[in-house]
Amino acid sequence: MKKKLAIIGAGIAGLTLANFIKKKSDHEFMVYEKEESLSLDEGYGIQLSTNSIKILNQINFNKISDEKIFHPNTLDFYDIKNEKICDLNLSKFNTSETKYTTLQRSTLIEYLKEDIYTQHLRFGKKIKEVSELKEKILIKFDDNTNDLVDYVIVADGIFSSTRSFFEKKKNTPKFKKAVAVRVILKSKSELNISEHNISLLMGGNTHIVLYPVNKKKELNMVCIIRSKKYDPDNIKSLVEKVILKQNPNLKNLFNNDIKSWPLYFTQKFFPSTNKKVFYIGDAFNGFLPTMAQGAGQSIESAHEIFTLLQKNKLDKNNTYF
Repeated sequence: MKKKLAIIGAGIAGLTLANFIKKKSDHEFMVYEKEESLSLDEGYGIQLSTNSIKILNQINFNKISDEKIFHPNTLDFYDIKNEKICDLNLSKFNTSETKYTTLQRSTLIEYLKEDIYTQHLRFGKKIKEVSELKEKILIKFDDNTNDLVDYVIVADGIFSSTRSFFEKKKNTPKFKKAVAVRVILKSKSELNISEHNISLLMGGNTHIVLYPVNKKKELNMVCIIRSKKYDPDNIKSLVEKVILKQNPNLKNLFNNDIKSWPLYFTQKFFPSTNKKVFYIGDAFNGFLPTMAQGAGQSIESAHEIFTLLQKNKLDKNNTYF
């Protein structure tokens, strides 16, 4: 039976679901994004395991330009002094069609928005009020527009503002007492690592991950530093105190533009209490970046919701979403 859906949030989870609905069904849908444009921070790197790639290939991700992505074969482990400890062969999990993939987040978002940007994506849409009306959900936006739908799929991130319209119980993310610092490198600098692999340097109260995000030899570098508070004005001093104190030779890695953010995670799972409302991606479960599974679980949860929709089982199977 044909259904109408409102997808709240145009991140990886929301856009993945939108692509499946458009390319694999005749259901009606609209993606509503509260921001005025998509977040396309080019330097933000993500990792996708083979199970995520297998799902994306169902919506033709395998046709993306090979220059825009990378397939690292190995995860190399080092201590903070850049002495190698061991490695893990990632290619053992690959097939000819599905390979462990690294890329810029913007590359994936650009691909996912391509077929829905004009007809199925609306910006600047902030929810003002929701109500139930004859087995449907009426959404009213602050620009005086509204939409009456069969299902609402909430995909607006770990700090979801939409959840509060449907749930009495809050799912407040918790600060991990850690900070992420990101730098984009044009080369591996003086590091003794392979530009073709994922490299993990481990030290006291910190670890550093580097990996290629395309065929241009650009490396995404993310440092996780334990810190009781997040002070964006003193990130460089934190890097000096925790990382460079252990290995001064890493100083040149932080000469480029540094971006940082505090790390939050979801403490518990709180599934929807409304059979017409579902949460996917970080809106349901916010992973820490240390697991490298945030993008992957967004893709998989979107696909699972679509599978239930196609089987006409959404109303019966909202135990997990």
